[in-house]
Amino acid sequence: MTKHSTAPTHSTWTGMVPVDDTALSVTDTGGPGLPVVYLNGQFATQGYWRRVITQLGPDFRHLTYDERARGKKSWRSADYSFEAAVRDVDAVLAARGVDRAVVVGWSYGAVVGAHWASRNPERAMGAVLVDGAFPYDWLDEAMEQRIRKLFRRMGWFLPLLRPTGLAPRMTAEQMANSNIELGRLSRERELGPVLDAITVPVRYVVASGTSFGSKGDEQEHIRAGLDTACERNPNIRLAAKVASNHGAILKKDFPAVAEAVREVAALHRKGAPKAPPR
Repeated sequence: MTKHSTAPTHSTWTGMVPVDDTALSVTDTGGPGLPVVYLNGQFATQGYWRRVITQLGPDFRHLTYDERARGKKSWRSADYSFEAAVRDVDAVLAARGVDRAVVVGWSYGAVVGAHWASRNPERAMGAVLVDGAFPYDWLDEAMEQRIRKLFRRMGWFLPLLRPTGLAPRMTAEQMANSNIELGRLSRERELGPVLDAITVPVRYVVASGTSFGSKGDEQEHIRAGLDTACERNPNIRLAAKVASNHGAILKKDFPAVAEAVREVAALHRKGAPKAPPR
């Protein structure tokens, strides 16, 4: 199923990578640069990273992909769980012959990136987490019902957007379940130990204001969970707090994200000693 290019190794490769019962649409710029794999927001597509990739340029090897049922090409699956998303990182890297990489994740992808870096200390060169992976107990029964109501309301127009790639080929219930699972995994008792165990450089780029579905200062309270993670693990630092909100950060503040990637890459190249978590 995977397409093999006969072009030179530095040419951009696009194709489908099989994993489990599905296949993912993948783009790999190739070349000898430091590999960077980009992990999308929960229902976003690889196109969101375009500005970051342009800013970083050919000094890096950029790997992007659309998660299960996202974008125009990635296939549907029977499994949209978080664990499937983590497995997909390994599947993409293995298919492209990449053993070690910097992981860069936004929103949901930041949580996936944190787990992958924590579980793969010898393969992760570092991580940049963009307005996500904050250990905070934001999900309760009322919030769960709010999420289900929100996605039920969206159900009527989602089929209209799917052919464009702007909405995933998932049901409203599947999307709600994915978001609720993220809330459970983001609880301090769940995500805190994951972040504590990371032994490579991690840099956060944090947005301001609201995110989709949030109200008032809810999102800023969630972001405050990062303070404890930085205190407990010296490998984790705040790279930038930017003005744009959650949804606009990759569009408006991509230079800050690119700079964080450069910082992590420089630390890797210097062979910076790993600081043991406190």
